Amino acid sequence: MNGPLRKLLTVTTIVFAMLSSGMGQQKYRLANEYYNSGEYEKAAELYETLYKESPNSKSYFNLYIQCLIDLKNYTLAAQVIQAELKKNPGDVSLYVTNGNLLDRQGFPEKANEEFRKAINNLNPDPTNITNLANTFTNLAKYDLAIETYLKGEKMSNVQHLYDYNLADLYRRQGDIRNMIKYYLFTAEKEPSSLNIQTSLQRFLTEADYPELQKQLYQKIQEKADIPHYGELLQWTFIQKKEYDKALRQAKALDRQFEENGGRVYNLADIIFKDKDYTNAIDAYSYIVTNHGRNTSYYLDAKRGLLNSKKAKVTENFNYSKEDLLNLKGEYVSFLNEMGRNTQTATLMQEFADFEALYVNELDTAIMILEELRLFGGLHPEIVAKTKLSLGDYYLMNGDRWESSLLFSQVDKDFKEGQTGEYARYRNAKLSYYAGDFEWAQEQFKILKGATSKLISNDAIDMSVFILDNLGMDTTEVTLRIFAEADLLAFQNKYTEALQKLDSIKILFPDHSLDDDVLYTKAQIFRKLRKTEDMISMYQTIIEKYPEEIRADNALFELAELYETKLSEPEKTKTLYEKIFVDYNGNTFATEARSRYKKLQGDKL
Repeated sequence: MNGPLRKLLTVTTIVFAMLSSGMGQQKYRLANEYYNSGEYEKAAELYETLYKESPNSKSYFNLYIQCLIDLKNYTLAAQVIQAELKKNPGDVSLYVTNGNLLDRQGFPEKANEEFRKAINNLNPDPTNITNLANTFTNLAKYDLAIETYLKGEKMSNVQHLYDYNLADLYRRQGDIRNMIKYYLFTAEKEPSSLNIQTSLQRFLTEADYPELQKQLYQKIQEKADIPHYGELLQWTFIQKKEYDKALRQAKALDRQFEENGGRVYNLADIIFKDKDYTNAIDAYSYIVTNHGRNTSYYLDAKRGLLNSKKAKVTENFNYSKEDLLNLKGEYVSFLNEMGRNTQTATLMQEFADFEALYVNELDTAIMILEELRLFGGLHPEIVAKTKLSLGDYYLMNGDRWESSLLFSQVDKDFKEGQTGEYARYRNAKLSYYAGDFEWAQEQFKILKGATSKLISNDAIDMSVFILDNLGMDTTEVTLRIFAEADLLAFQNKYTEALQKLDSIKILFPDHSLDDDVLYTKAQIFRKLRKTEDMISMYQTIIEKYPEEIRADNALFELAELYETKLSEPEKTKTLYEKIFVDYNGNTFATEARSRYKKLQGDKL
């Protein structure tokens, strides 16, 4: 045969095969449509055709038999099964198909005989073992599927060959103890414990964790050289937010396997984000003390330690002057140790924030950030963040023009993305403070479409706030006084801010800004740690101005106060419930419902 002819025949064969495959797929889809709509006769005809065209296809055979059973054409189904058994006597799954037919006809004892025949005739061929187990599984006969895998494993002389399959079958049976047992077997085959964590998280309830922990303790004793079991035990503690136990386990693994503190550091970050600052301090301290500067995590751990201590001291504004001075000493000590350089740039930023916002040393904060600006080789985002903070602190110090210049520089350098949006928002806020409301309102309108949800929401609030109050007061006098008070509060000049806010009530009683005045005063009292005064402001808003925009903020923040600082769960629940019942369209509603459920201890 010459070359061109051979090539033509090859192409023709490929095209024919593709056409045949395409037509087969069409028949298969049509057959499925018929079957799903209950037209079993039409489906059976197509499945029979497909089975005859592909006699080795197990799927077409099974679908054809299922159609015959649904049509109650048991005689023909039996004939087809027997014919298939003659062709493939080694395919023991056919006994199960026959048993299912007998079961459907009302002969359970004969069906069980066929099922037993299938298992008794099983050979070590992995394909046969899997096919038989799958056939039992599809019929929801999980005990027989389990028996098949266990026998197959014994026949093959390979331990733990079907651990994943057995774990899944025990799960289907609701046998949690054995499900855990076989999932834990699989841990030894995995490069990490993450896959097992994913499976267990999907299938375990909170009530199942004691059984998992019991088996893990046993595994750790039996196979101490495998870290996965210790990791899984640590993971169970994290799921239950028992961070002290999780940390104890992480430290033990770190010591046992002579690690570099990475495991403990990752856990410390989880604990910090969940605001358990006591255990976060313990975790970061472990790395700093036990690994020192020999670990690559030292600098980040030291930073995490300072952040945790700062959060613990400043959260809810519950601190003394001595607390602040002690923490300041730790910042200074660390920067003296590590130096002021590009490596410690982020920590210098955080120290400056601490000086400005808590110690109220604006000049010191500005000096730190101005020094930082002079460093070469800083990432542009760090430079931008430095300028944004500097702009804030210059504004707090009364230098509006330097503040505007810095914000504008960042805006110019970051036309796209959130960094530029933060700068534009700050500049718009500057115009608002200065009483240029129309320009500020235009900028806030543009920022409604910001990529940052936080900036977008704040811009929407400011835009609506200015628009509403400009419409109510054509002279802008009231809004101007309020903006001046807002700026004073931002500058931590709380006495002057409160006096300005009080003057609005005196000069313009029953003004549309009344709820905003109360809300701003509440924020000032919060910073001054005058809890009773803050509560009074929130309650006045809730009682007198339930329809105003500040009501839902007041409700949520008051609920948070009762939950986190005052530890009054009943009052907390009442407020959260009011939010998701009376303000169910509000952005706080979902979070309020979630927190209510957690406090209630059950599912609504």
